[in-house]
Order: sequence, then structure tokens, then C-alpha cells
Amino acid sequence: MTSTFPNISISTERLVLRALDEDDVPALTEMMNDEQIAAWTDVPQPFAEENARGWITEYAPTERAAGRGLDLAVTEFLTQRLVGIVQLTKTNWHIRATELSYIIAPWARGEGYASEAALATAQWLFTDQKFERIELRTAADNTASQQVAQKIGCISEGVLRNACIARVRTEDDTWTDVRTDFIVWSLLPEDLEGGAGEQLSDSDGFTSYGDWN
Repeated sequence: MTSTFPNISISTERLVLRALDEDDVPALTEMMNDEQIAAWTDVPQPFAEENARGWITEYAPTERAAGRGLDLAVTEFLTQRLVGIVQLTKTNWHIRATELSYIIAPWARGEGYASEAALATAQWLFTDQKFERIELRTAADNTASQQVAQKIGCISEGVLRNACIARVRTEDDTWTDVRTDFIVWSLLPEDLEGGAGEQLSDSDGFTSYGDWN
């Protein structure tokens, strides 16, 4: 029997992580058209409202129902504004492991939201869901995302050479793929013991998302 993540809401001091909703379509569309997000993820560019709606109404529910992962909107507690996305993918229920990714909107960077959201998700996975391993993969040149991984207590395990495809702008203002390395990070329950991950900085980043459409 396939296990699945529950429909949940995770609250922190400043944030609420919840299921994506169709009301998120405009903000999600705007966020995913950001230059840095386009560079470090493989989402379609330009990213249209139909892409956002498909993600929210088709992709995310299907991934959760199949037991493969979970997509959560990261919103500000006070304003309810969408400030990012946390995504769990490649979930293995037998070994209780999953891969965590995060994206922060350009209008919300510099507030430490990526670290706060990622750490809250990790704590929920380890306590409520009894997971034993969380994996993150960051592009070799994506220093902001690497800082987030370090701040929440992740341990760098090594490099997957030439395993990541990023994108750069060309002279004719289009995107082209470039290959780079993945840095692999892991987080185990004991890594959060003794206060690991408590000191969160203002650095925000985004790990590379896998194929989602």
C-alpha cells in the first residue's frame, strides 16, 4: 500500500505552510518568471498562468496521491502573501527518506524565509512523519541555496559531477541550458538535536526543482 503525505498546515513564528490553492495562481505565476528562479530551476519560461494552474490543480495533487511528494505554499502569517514554495519529491516510504527543495519569491528575499520554511518542514518530517533522512541538491554555483542548507544543519555529502542543468541568458535574450555539478546535502534527525539549525540568517535561496510538468 502506497503511503501519502497528509493535507497539512505547518505554522512558524512568521509563516504558514499550506497546500497550494487556485487563489495562488497570480502570485505563483509572477514568482516563477523571476530571472534567478528561471536560471536555477527547470520550470517553463515564460511561465504562464496556465502553468501555475496546472501545477496547483493537477501536478501537486497527483504527486501527493501517488505518494511521491508534497508541494506547500509558503505564506506570511500576517499578510497571507505567497512568499515561496517548499517541495518534497522522490519520497521513499520504505526507508523514510525524501528530497526537499525550496524557492523564495524575489519580493520576499533577505528575510530568512527559506531557512525558516525548510527547517519547519524538516522538523515536521522527523517528528510527525517519522522520516529518517532528508536530501537536498544544490547547484554548484548557487551559493544562496547552499547557505540555507548549512543554516538548517545539513551535512554536505559530496558532489554529483555534471548532474545539474542550469540556464543562462543568451545574447538574443533567450535561455540556454548549461551543465554544472550538484552538491548533495543530507539532514538526519540527530542533526537537529542540540540546537542545530536554530540560528537562521537572512540568506534565501532555492534548490533546483526536478521535472514537475
